Amino acid sequence: MIDAPDGAWPYPRPDSPPLLTPEQAEYTLDVWLVPRFSMLTLFCLLEPLRVANRFGRDLFAWRLLSADGEAVVASNGVRIDVDGPLESLEDSARLMVVSSYEAEATVRFQDRAVLRRIAAHGGWLGGLDTAPFILARAGVLEGCRVALHWESVPAFRLEFPELEISPVRYEFDATRMTGSGGAASIDMMLEWIERAYGPALADAVGRQLVHERGRGEGGAPRHRYWDLPRSVVRALAVMEANLVQALPIPEVCRLAGQSQRQLTRLFQRHFGETPRQCYLGMRLDRARQLLADSRCLVTEAALATGFTQPAHFTRAYRSRFEEAPSVTAERGSSVEQGA
Repeated sequence: MIDAPDGAWPYPRPDSPPLLTPEQAEYTLDVWLVPRFSMLTLFCLLEPLRVANRFGRDLFAWRLLSADGEAVVASNGVRIDVDGPLESLEDSARLMVVSSYEAEATVRFQDRAVLRRIAAHGGWLGGLDTAPFILARAGVLEGCRVALHWESVPAFRLEFPELEISPVRYEFDATRMTGSGGAASIDMMLEWIERAYGPALADAVGRQLVHERGRGEGGAPRHRYWDLPRSVVRALAVMEANLVQALPIPEVCRLAGQSQRQLTRLFQRHFGETPRQCYLGMRLDRARQLLADSRCLVTEAALATGFTQPAHFTRAYRSRFEEAPSVTAERGSSVEQGA
């Protein structure tokens, strides 16, 4: 066994978590595998979610589905067992369709009906590689910008001239996600992780996968944390993943793979504050975002960011933002009403 310096663990979570069930995770991604799907796309879709779970909390679960509940053969000939049939999905499912060659060859009327049912109930739908054809033929992409594999663009434009084809590798909005598949699926999942939990967690997952993230919206390169020590990025990721239930700093250090003494030195060098101060600031920043962007009550914002004592939350909030949380909430509510 290799000794880690300063008593640190060599990995962010040595007790790598088991695969989660939907009941255990905060988000569940259902994946419909269409025969002859791309194995590369599937792996790049799921691995970022698996790695994200290593940073201290049960964040993501996934289930593999097929049209009939039977195993599916990928384009490379590998047979993949699934967890159930497509028709078993609930109306509120978060479903990603993964296909490649001959996307429509095995898709049945009842399969498209499942997609329409989920869409009608406000569910989340996505499609990778050639799967946007399946979604478009089900009539669930109206008004959406569509990203798909570049080889499929001419045929898609011919069949669906009313749909806008995007030049980027993936498109992401509140209820639809489409992408070119393959390795670009890593960036797409990192985008989801960032939107759900923050940029530090997304960048830490990218580092763990030895993947440098692509350019963001507007072509701006994403290099938020690449100049920071790996243990600092891991610690930030652990903090972002645990804003609802704040962890003790020694536990943050354990999950980050660094001693508390060394991590404190690194944080003070790069941020001018201790890990505890940084963690508190992240929680308060999230609380402010909740109060400003929604109809969230002050007590709800406090509980959502790990504060169990309202008085403590109010004092800390006022110290950081020079106003009471109720003032932020009232301003956010008035802006929303004005809109």
